[in-house]
Amino acid sequence: MTDSLRTRLAAPGILVAPGCYDALSANLIERAGFSAAYLSGASIAYTRFGRPDIGLVGMSEVAEVVAQIRERVALPLIVDADTGFGNALNVQRTVRLFERSGASVIQLEDQQLPKRCGHLAGKTLVSEREMAGKIRAACDARRSRETLIIGRTDALAVEGLDAALNRAEAYLAAGADILFVEALPDVAAMERALARFKGRAPLLANMVEGGKSPLLPAAELQRLGFSIAIFPGAMVRVQTFAAQRYLETLKRDGTTAAILDEMLDFKALNELLGTEQWLERGKQYD
Repeated sequence: MTDSLRTRLAAPGILVAPGCYDALSANLIERAGFSAAYLSGASIAYTRFGRPDIGLVGMSEVAEVVAQIRERVALPLIVDADTGFGNALNVQRTVRLFERSGASVIQLEDQQLPKRCGHLAGKTLVSEREMAGKIRAACDARRSRETLIIGRTDALAVEGLDAALNRAEAYLAAGADILFVEALPDVAAMERALARFKGRAPLLANMVEGGKSPLLPAAELQRLGFSIAIFPGAMVRVQTFAAQRYLETLKRDGTTAAILDEMLDFKALNELLGTEQWLERGKQYD
Protein backbone atom coordinates (compact mmCIF):
# COMPACT_ATOMS: atom_id res chain seq x y z
CA MET A 1 0.00 0.00 0.00
CA THR A 2 2.57 2.59 1.06
CA ASP A 3 5.09 1.11 -1.40
CA SER A 4 2.71 2.03 -4.21
CA LEU A 5 2.26 5.54 -2.80
CA ARG A 6 6.02 6.18 -2.67
CA THR A 7 6.27 4.84 -6.21
CA ARG A 8 3.31 6.96 -7.27
CA LEU A 9 4.97 10.13 -5.96
CA ALA A 10 8.10 9.32 -7.95
CA ALA A 11 6.06 8.96 -11.15
CA PRO A 12 4.98 11.82 -13.42
CA GLY A 13 1.66 13.47 -12.70
CA ILE A 14 0.16 15.03 -9.62
CA LEU A 15 -1.47 12.94 -6.87
CA VAL A 16 -4.92 14.32 -6.05
CA ALA A 17 -6.14 13.37 -2.56
CA PRO A 18 -9.70 14.41 -1.62
CA GLY A 19 -10.35 14.94 2.06
CA CYS A 20 -12.29 12.40 4.11
CA TYR A 21 -13.40 12.24 7.73
CA ASP A 22 -14.89 8.76 8.21
CA ALA A 23 -15.10 5.35 6.58
CA LEU A 24 -18.03 6.25 4.32
CA SER A 25 -16.35 9.33 2.86
CA ALA A 26 -13.10 7.37 2.37
CA ASN A 27 -15.03 4.60 0.63
CA LEU A 28 -16.60 7.12 -1.74
CA ILE A 29 -13.14 8.47 -2.59
CA GLU A 30 -11.84 4.97 -3.27
CA ARG A 31 -14.88 4.07 -5.39
CA ALA A 32 -14.41 7.26 -7.44
CA GLY A 33 -10.96 6.00 -8.49
CA PHE A 34 -8.63 8.32 -6.60
CA SER A 35 -5.18 7.01 -5.66
CA ALA A 36 -5.13 8.40 -2.11
CA ALA A 37 -7.33 10.09 0.51
CA TYR A 38 -6.46 12.83 2.98
CA LEU A 39 -7.81 12.49 6.51
CA SER A 40 -8.44 16.08 7.53
CA GLY A 41 -8.22 17.00 11.21
CA ALA A 42 -10.40 20.01 10.45
CA SER A 43 -13.08 17.81 8.91
CA ILE A 44 -13.04 15.54 11.96
CA ALA A 45 -13.63 18.60 14.14
CA TYR A 46 -16.43 19.79 11.85
CA THR A 47 -18.29 16.49 11.56
CA ARG A 48 -17.60 14.69 14.81
CA PHE A 49 -17.87 17.61 17.18
CA GLY A 50 -19.55 20.37 15.18
CA ARG A 51 -16.65 22.64 16.13
CA PRO A 52 -14.08 24.75 14.25
CA ASP A 53 -10.50 23.68 13.54
CA ILE A 54 -8.86 25.28 16.59
CA GLY A 55 -7.03 22.36 18.16
CA LEU A 56 -9.97 20.61 19.83
CA VAL A 57 -9.36 17.14 18.35
CA GLY A 58 -7.08 14.75 20.27
CA MET A 59 -4.59 12.11 19.20
CA SER A 60 -6.69 9.08 20.17
CA GLU A 61 -9.73 10.53 18.41
CA VAL A 62 -7.83 10.83 15.13
CA ALA A 63 -6.32 7.36 15.55
CA GLU A 64 -9.79 5.88 16.04
CA VAL A 65 -10.95 7.40 12.75
CA VAL A 66 -7.81 6.15 10.96
CA ALA A 67 -8.49 2.60 12.16
CA GLN A 68 -12.16 2.79 11.12
CA ILE A 69 -11.18 3.98 7.64
CA ARG A 70 -8.46 1.37 7.25
CA GLU A 71 -10.90 -1.41 8.15
CA ARG A 72 -13.07 -0.25 5.23
CA VAL A 73 -10.65 0.79 2.47
CA ALA A 74 -7.19 -0.15 1.19
CA LEU A 75 -6.58 3.32 -0.23
CA PRO A 76 -3.32 5.02 0.84
CA LEU A 77 -4.22 7.45 3.60
CA ILE A 78 -2.50 10.77 4.30
CA VAL A 79 -3.22 11.66 7.93
CA ASP A 80 -3.20 15.14 9.42
CA ALA A 81 -1.47 14.76 12.79
CA ASP A 82 -1.58 18.48 13.60
CA THR A 83 1.39 19.33 15.86
CA GLY A 84 1.97 15.71 16.84
CA PHE A 85 -0.02 16.53 20.00
CA GLY A 86 2.94 17.69 22.04
CA ASN A 87 6.74 17.60 22.09
CA ALA A 88 9.10 15.23 20.28
CA LEU A 89 8.24 12.32 22.55
CA ASN A 90 4.53 12.90 22.00
CA VAL A 91 5.24 12.97 18.26
CA GLN A 92 6.86 9.54 18.49
CA ARG A 93 3.84 8.11 20.28
CA THR A 94 1.55 9.69 17.68
CA VAL A 95 3.53 8.30 14.75
CA ARG A 96 3.60 4.78 16.20
CA LEU A 97 -0.13 4.84 16.96
CA PHE A 98 -1.16 6.29 13.60
CA GLU A 99 1.11 3.89 11.71
CA ARG A 100 -0.36 0.88 13.57
CA SER A 101 -3.84 2.21 12.87
CA GLY A 102 -3.18 2.33 9.13
CA ALA A 103 -1.72 5.72 8.16
CA SER A 104 0.40 5.72 5.02
CA VAL A 105 1.62 9.32 5.39
CA ILE A 106 1.73 11.39 8.59
CA GLN A 107 1.66 15.19 8.44
CA LEU A 108 3.20 17.34 11.20
CA GLU A 109 3.10 21.13 11.49
CA ASP A 110 5.10 23.76 13.35
CA GLN A 111 2.30 25.58 15.18
CA GLN A 112 2.14 25.89 18.94
CA LEU A 113 -0.69 24.30 20.87
CA PRO A 114 -3.53 25.00 20.61
CA LYS A 115 -3.15 25.01 16.83
CA ARG A 116 -5.70 26.36 14.38
CA CYS A 117 -6.60 26.01 10.72
CA GLY A 118 -3.76 27.13 8.48
CA HIS A 119 -6.10 29.58 6.73
CA LEU A 120 -7.14 31.34 9.94
CA ALA A 121 -5.29 34.35 11.38
CA GLY A 122 -3.56 34.44 14.75
CA LYS A 123 -1.27 31.41 14.51
CA THR A 124 1.82 31.02 16.70
CA LEU A 125 4.82 28.82 16.01
CA VAL A 126 7.31 26.65 17.81
CA SER A 127 10.95 27.38 16.99
CA GLU A 128 12.47 26.03 13.80
CA ARG A 129 14.88 23.99 15.91
CA GLU A 130 12.10 22.40 17.97
CA MET A 131 10.13 21.48 14.87
CA ALA A 132 13.18 19.98 13.17
CA GLY A 133 13.63 17.85 16.27
CA LYS A 134 10.02 16.71 16.03
CA ILE A 135 10.54 15.71 12.40
CA ARG A 136 13.63 13.68 13.38
CA ALA A 137 11.64 12.08 16.20
CA ALA A 138 8.87 11.14 13.76
CA CYS A 139 11.33 9.56 11.34
CA ASP A 140 12.96 7.57 14.14
CA ALA A 141 9.58 6.36 15.44
CA ARG A 142 8.14 4.90 12.25
CA ARG A 143 8.47 1.15 11.95
CA SER A 144 8.46 1.15 8.14
CA ARG A 145 10.54 3.42 5.95
CA GLU A 146 7.58 3.35 3.59
CA THR A 147 5.55 5.39 6.08
CA LEU A 148 6.13 8.91 4.78
CA ILE A 149 6.45 12.07 6.88
CA ILE A 150 5.16 15.47 5.74
CA GLY A 151 6.81 18.54 7.23
CA ARG A 152 4.35 21.42 7.18
CA THR A 153 5.20 25.02 8.01
CA ASP A 154 2.65 27.71 8.86
CA ALA A 155 5.35 30.37 9.07
CA LEU A 156 4.34 32.37 6.02
CA ALA A 157 1.51 34.17 7.82
CA VAL A 158 3.68 34.79 10.90
CA GLU A 159 7.24 35.33 9.66
CA GLY A 160 6.93 35.75 5.89
CA LEU A 161 7.73 33.64 2.85
CA ASP A 162 11.52 33.65 3.22
CA ALA A 163 11.28 32.36 6.76
CA ALA A 164 8.74 29.74 5.71
CA LEU A 165 11.04 28.44 2.99
CA ASN A 166 13.98 28.38 5.39
CA ARG A 167 11.90 26.36 7.83
CA ALA A 168 10.91 23.94 5.07
CA GLU A 169 14.61 23.59 4.26
CA ALA A 170 15.33 22.67 7.88
CA TYR A 171 12.50 20.13 7.94
CA LEU A 172 13.81 18.52 4.76
CA ALA A 173 17.26 18.27 6.32
CA ALA A 174 15.67 16.68 9.41
CA GLY A 175 14.22 13.89 7.28
CA ALA A 176 10.80 14.99 5.99
CA ASP A 177 9.80 13.09 2.86
CA ILE A 178 7.31 15.71 1.63
CA LEU A 179 7.12 19.47 2.24
CA PHE A 180 3.99 21.54 2.79
CA VAL A 181 4.25 25.34 2.87
CA GLU A 182 0.79 26.33 4.05
CA ALA A 183 -1.36 29.17 2.67
CA LEU A 184 0.81 30.30 -0.25
CA PRO A 185 -1.09 33.44 -1.30
CA ASP A 186 -0.51 33.51 -5.05
CA VAL A 187 1.13 31.75 -7.98
CA ALA A 188 4.32 33.79 -7.58
CA ALA A 189 4.78 32.48 -4.03
CA MET A 190 4.03 28.96 -5.21
CA GLU A 191 6.67 29.29 -7.92
CA ARG A 192 9.26 30.49 -5.41
CA ALA A 193 8.62 27.53 -3.14
CA LEU A 194 8.70 25.07 -6.01
CA ALA A 195 11.92 26.53 -7.43
CA ARG A 196 13.61 26.25 -4.03
CA PHE A 197 12.94 22.52 -3.71
CA LYS A 198 12.77 21.37 -7.33
CA GLY A 199 14.23 17.88 -7.68
CA ARG A 200 14.84 17.64 -3.93
CA ALA A 201 11.44 17.00 -2.36
CA PRO A 202 7.78 16.64 -3.39
CA LEU A 203 5.66 19.67 -2.48
CA LEU A 204 2.02 19.55 -1.42
CA ALA A 205 -0.60 22.14 -2.41
CA ASN A 206 -3.58 22.72 -0.12
CA MET A 207 -6.76 23.74 -1.93
CA VAL A 208 -9.21 25.33 0.53
CA GLU A 209 -12.38 26.79 -0.94
CA GLY A 210 -12.48 30.40 0.27
CA GLY A 211 -9.00 30.10 1.84
CA LYS A 212 -5.87 32.17 1.41
CA SER A 213 -4.42 30.29 -1.57
CA PRO A 214 -5.81 30.55 -5.11
CA LEU A 215 -8.06 27.62 -6.00
CA LEU A 216 -6.28 26.08 -8.98
CA PRO A 217 -7.16 22.94 -10.95
CA ALA A 218 -4.93 19.91 -10.51
CA ALA A 219 -3.58 20.25 -14.06
CA GLU A 220 -2.32 23.77 -13.30
CA LEU A 221 -0.79 22.69 -9.98
CA GLN A 222 0.95 19.88 -11.83
CA ARG A 223 2.25 22.29 -14.45
CA LEU A 224 3.68 24.48 -11.70
CA GLY A 225 5.46 21.47 -10.20
CA PHE A 226 3.43 20.29 -7.21
CA SER A 227 3.45 16.55 -6.53
CA ILE A 228 0.33 16.35 -4.33
CA ALA A 229 -2.90 18.36 -4.24
CA ILE A 230 -5.23 17.94 -1.30
CA PHE A 231 -8.83 19.15 -1.14
CA PRO A 232 -9.27 18.54 2.60
CA GLY A 233 -12.62 20.12 3.43
CA ALA A 234 -14.52 20.09 0.14
CA MET A 235 -16.58 17.00 0.91
CA VAL A 236 -17.77 18.46 4.20
CA ARG A 237 -18.67 21.73 2.48
CA VAL A 238 -20.58 19.96 -0.29
CA GLN A 239 -22.43 17.67 2.11
CA THR A 240 -23.24 20.49 4.55
CA PHE A 241 -24.63 22.58 1.69
CA ALA A 242 -26.77 19.63 0.57
CA ALA A 243 -27.91 18.93 4.13
CA GLN A 244 -29.05 22.53 4.56
CA ARG A 245 -31.10 22.27 1.38
CA TYR A 246 -32.65 19.00 2.60
CA LEU A 247 -33.63 20.51 5.95
CA GLU A 248 -35.03 23.67 4.35
CA THR A 249 -37.09 21.53 1.95
CA LEU A 250 -38.40 19.24 4.69
CA LYS A 251 -39.25 22.22 6.90
CA ARG A 252 -41.12 23.92 4.04
CA ASP A 253 -42.83 20.93 2.42
CA GLY A 254 -43.05 18.34 5.17
CA THR A 255 -41.65 15.82 2.67
CA THR A 256 -38.43 15.13 0.75
CA ALA A 257 -40.25 14.50 -2.54
CA ALA A 258 -38.85 17.66 -4.19
CA ILE A 259 -35.24 16.55 -3.74
CA LEU A 260 -35.39 12.83 -4.49
CA ASP A 261 -33.13 13.38 -7.51
CA GLU A 262 -30.49 14.89 -5.19
CA MET A 263 -30.10 11.85 -2.93
CA LEU A 264 -29.51 8.10 -2.93
CA ASP A 265 -32.68 6.22 -2.15
CA PHE A 266 -32.77 3.28 0.28
CA LYS A 267 -31.89 0.71 -2.39
CA ALA A 268 -29.05 2.71 -3.91
CA LEU A 269 -27.43 3.38 -0.53
CA ASN A 270 -27.56 -0.31 0.39
CA GLU A 271 -26.02 -1.22 -2.95
CA LEU A 272 -23.18 1.20 -2.29
CA LEU A 273 -22.63 -0.22 1.20
CA GLY A 274 -22.72 -3.83 -0.02
CA THR A 275 -25.56 -4.78 2.33
CA GLU A 276 -26.60 -7.85 0.33
CA GLN A 277 -23.05 -9.20 0.26
CA TRP A 278 -22.79 -8.79 4.03
CA LEU A 279 -26.04 -10.67 4.55
CA GLU A 280 -24.87 -13.47 2.25
CA ARG A 281 -21.60 -13.69 4.15
CA GLY A 282 -23.50 -14.01 7.41
CA LYS A 283 -25.42 -17.01 6.05
CA GLN A 284 -22.19 -19.02 6.08
CA TYR A 285 -22.43 -19.11 9.85
CA ASP A 286 -26.14 -19.94 10.23
